[in-house]
Amino acid sequence: MPALNALLNGTGFVLLLSGFFFIKRGKIAAHKSCMIAAFTVSVMFLISYLIYHYQVGSVRFTGEGWIRPLYFAILISHTLLAMAVPPLAAITLFRALKERFARHKQIARWTLPVWMYVSITGVVIYWMLYQL
Repeated sequence: MPALNALLNGTGFVLLLSGFFFIKRGKIAAHKSCMIAAFTVSVMFLISYLIYHYQVGSVRFTGEGWIRPLYFAILISHTLLAMAVPPLAAITLFRALKERFARHKQIARWTLPVWMYVSITGVVIYWMLYQL
């Protein structure tokens, strides 16, 4: 399940990045599709993550040396920002679906970088925890 979670996080990152590039090029339908897909993938990730950790508990990081403080710095920033993503993403998506585009754009400027950071650091944490 950790590999699935990393795959979902990585997919979310790619969808967010694609959606960003689409909106910058004025391709609204493609942007909308990517962002709804990113939201869906993130919800799937959250469900999978919660089920896994409910069953397994926390997984101890066994790395030593300089990698250990780096891992915990990434983990702490990831965890704190991850708590903000669900409400930010939901509000951002809601505003777009209600065609409140000025307000959507205001919050999306904050949501996108936070959400992308959380998605990509989720993959990094998986790699450090299970592949090192």
